[in-house]
Amino acid sequence: MSSQVRLRLLPSARCLFDEPVQVKVEGLRSRQVVTMKARSTDEKGVVFSSSATYRADGSGEIDLLRDPSLSGSYVGVEPMGLLWSMKADALHKKFQKPCALNPHVVKFSVHEEDREDRMLAEVTNERLLIGNGVSRLPVKGRNYQGVLFTPPGEGPFPAVLDLCTFVSEKRASLLANKGFVVLTVPVYTDRPDNVKQMHLDHFKEAVDFLQQQPKVCSKGVGIISRSKGGEIALSLAAFVPGVEAVVWINGCSAVAGVPLYYKNQQIIPPIPFDLSKIILTESGASMINYTLENPVAEKNKGSLVPIEQAKGRFLFVASEDDLCLNSKVYMEQIVERLKHHGKENFETMSYPGSGHMLEPPYGPYCTSSFHGVVPHVVLWGGEARTHAAAEVHLWSKIQEFFRTHLSCDAAQTKVKI
Repeated sequence: MSSQVRLRLLPSARCLFDEPVQVKVEGLRSRQVVTMKARSTDEKGVVFSSSATYRADGSGEIDLLRDPSLSGSYVGVEPMGLLWSMKADALHKKFQKPCALNPHVVKFSVHEEDREDRMLAEVTNERLLIGNGVSRLPVKGRNYQGVLFTPPGEGPFPAVLDLCTFVSEKRASLLANKGFVVLTVPVYTDRPDNVKQMHLDHFKEAVDFLQQQPKVCSKGVGIISRSKGGEIALSLAAFVPGVEAVVWINGCSAVAGVPLYYKNQQIIPPIPFDLSKIILTESGASMINYTLENPVAEKNKGSLVPIEQAKGRFLFVASEDDLCLNSKVYMEQIVERLKHHGKENFETMSYPGSGHMLEPPYGPYCTSSFHGVVPHVVLWGGEARTHAAAEVHLWSKIQEFFRTHLSCDAAQTKVKI
């Protein structure tokens, strides 16, 4: 490495996962062209990497806040491009970071142009999922299991149930850093093909547990969901008291696949999947957004969630290039139903060019991976740059929505690292 070249991450090389960093290079020759790289390994041992070509200014400096990438994984001014453009070294892999205790470690480096073996400088970015003072407690109820994240301080804090399709702590821990008590509960704890029915009682038990936490304010709980979790979130809002605010991301307007039970009775029959409508692409991944029958077709209307019964507020979010579900169509169906019943308790967000996997920002964008429910390798949709921008915007909107509709009397404080 060159002793004169310095690679810096500002304000610090250690930050929270959802915080941007300013990447700067100093000590290069005037107008020198270099290759900048980022590299990380997920918890499955899969390597993700990106690279971009930059030209230094007259002072031998590069600032990713200001300077455009000339070529590589992305082009143009993209201050966090090296992070969201990282791709796996194998096909159809999603970056796996299910446990909040393990930080997202990224190695940034600067190399001579066309000489990747000659590294000029490097720095390690430690991106934490859980901030200082946030407690992490695995919990197991009679019919559910999850992980509870609680901010430091006496509270009271607003409470959010995070319904993830499979076990994941990332979104829950990052929300807890913002001053929310968050319980993350997976929709599936068994292999999906072993699940013949869903029981809303199991998720109500999680809602009740959250409301009983000593640091939680007396107002009702919020729910954040995506995909399969979306229909569970809608059903909780419609049938269970105390659900005050729901974020529904790229879900369905109806119950899909298996029937929904509540208090030992089937309350909503499922819409079936037609797997003959899977479209195989040249990449080996499939498009599955046409496999679910139309929820508003006459024969399927009984499967629609009676969302007009809900008393809380809703934020509906749809990606316009979702190749997993026709989420924008489903969002429009939900909105039409609410309007038909004279309801105005909702707002909508629609993101052109974004795909199914909307997550907290600055993680590697995933084009395709194995779908645990279908099960096939599927395309998620979206264009990397546009999708990454949507994640930044949505993450801020989610926090604003929950703060507005789950406000406690006491002031909330954000957690630092």
